[in-house]
Formats: sequence, structure tokens, C-alpha cells
Amino acid sequence: MLPKPKNIDQYIKSFPAGTQKILQQIRAAVKNTAPAAEEVISYSVAAFKLNNRILVYFAGWKEHVSMYPVPRGNQVFQKEISDYQTGKGTLQFPLGKPLPLKLIIKIVKLRIKENAKRSKAKEIIM
Repeated sequence: MLPKPKNIDQYIKSFPAGTQKILQQIRAAVKNTAPAAEEVISYSVAAFKLNNRILVYFAGWKEHVSMYPVPRGNQVFQKEISDYQTGKGTLQFPLGKPLPLKLIIKIVKLRIKENAKRSKAKEIIM
């Protein structure tokens, strides 16, 4: 078992070169879409945090990379992700296929909105 990574660089370096390239593409897409988000390691995988809440996680696996959580409730969006969804709130992108960067950017934008709503709701309760 490998030691828990201290940062996203260490996390990504623990994978083969091809997987590293894909994880770096996801990382760049998230950073460009949510520049204020903070890179963190959570549950031993790479993540971005915004407004003290997890924005997205992304993880490398043997045959795919995953991204989660996936926004819910929009039927058009649900159809768009149906080729990738494999479980509640998780998308798996096969390593041998092109990475859907436009879809990843759309997910991040939707998660930013969800994150902001939750932060505002918490402020109202307090």
C-alpha cells in the first residue's frame, strides 16, 4: 500500500504516464474554470475545495479516471453524461478514449453553482 499523498502533485505522480497526463488535463480544466478553488487531498484522492466545501474529486484507476460528485436534477445534463455514468454521482472516463473536457468544464460550472447555493443556505440558517 502506498503512503497517502500530501498534495495533488504526489497523487498524480503515483500513476503511469498516460494516466498522469489525463489527470493533469482534468486538474487544468478545474483550475481554469474555478481559479479560486483550493487543491486538496481528501479520502486519499485529488480534490478541489471552494467556499470550504468540496467542489469535485478526481481519481485515477487501472482502466479509467473518475470524477465526482456529478450534479443532479437537470434532464438534459443527465442525458449528456449517460455514456459515462457508472454509479451514483460518479463518472468514469476510460483511459483509451478522448477525455470529454467540455463536459468536465460544464460539471465544474454546475458544481460551482450548487456549492454557492449550499453556502448561502448555510448562512441563512446561521
